[in-house]
Amino acid sequence: MSKNIIRSGLIQATLCESATAPIEKIKRAMIDKHVALIEQAAQKGVQVLCLQELFFGPYFPAEQNVRWTALAEPIPDGPTTRLMCDLAKKLHVVMVVPMFEEEAPGIYYNTAAVIDADGTFLGKYRKSHLPHCEPGFWEKFYFRPGNLGYPVFDTRVGKIGVYICYDRHFPEGARCLGLAGAEIVFNPSATTAGLAEYLWKLEQPAHAVANQYFVGAINRPGTEAPWNIGEFFGTSYFCDPRGQILAEGARDKDDIVVADLDLEMIRTTRHVWQFFRDRRPETYEPLVDL
Repeated sequence: MSKNIIRSGLIQATLCESATAPIEKIKRAMIDKHVALIEQAAQKGVQVLCLQELFFGPYFPAEQNVRWTALAEPIPDGPTTRLMCDLAKKLHVVMVVPMFEEEAPGIYYNTAAVIDADGTFLGKYRKSHLPHCEPGFWEKFYFRPGNLGYPVFDTRVGKIGVYICYDRHFPEGARCLGLAGAEIVFNPSATTAGLAEYLWKLEQPAHAVANQYFVGAINRPGTEAPWNIGEFFGTSYFCDPRGQILAEGARDKDDIVVADLDLEMIRTTRHVWQFFRDRRPETYEPLVDL
């Protein structure tokens, strides 16, 4: 395979324990399930992959309950980051691992750890935009807004950016990732059917086109009791810098979505559509003044 073609993967997975089970049991079961899926992805030749938002539990912001803080752990010094670093090194896979982070007692973030193929922890992205609304997206009850900006990570396979779920409704951060050199941007999500579903294949291909990079959009599948706030409709996908869908996952079950991304397409697309050349940043002050 050409060095410019990167086999990339997205993992979506249903909750495998009741949300009313003991928290440690839920966490252990979800981690074990994802380890098995990551190993399957590696067997398919995947070189970089991303898991779904808050992967080692249910989408617990469906309720406001402090019991869920027991899921959180430090990043990178917590056990799950160490486990994933070891797994990345063993499998030679770059990984984006979204988790519930505890920075200090009472201070939490919705975070994704980025790990290189040699097991090196490269850094983390903290979700910048937090929803707090019906029917059950009470993220401001748990998380502080991210404070690390929009980093781009230089990995063995290329330059990786991360945007998390609700972030995707805000084009400003997506632009920051493009200007910082991102070649693949992953958006791990927990999105339900209904109002946001038609946006799922509208906004992210639009980001890919406007910024001329690849996007990997991950959404968890299934309905999670007891909240039943809606169907997490899966359909994780990759799209290219022209906004075309390259591969798409199942709607209602576990899946590993795999696509070969030719990073040379970024260059060829930018030779046609000179959006970065033709930007007028000196005219954009109202974006931050309002």
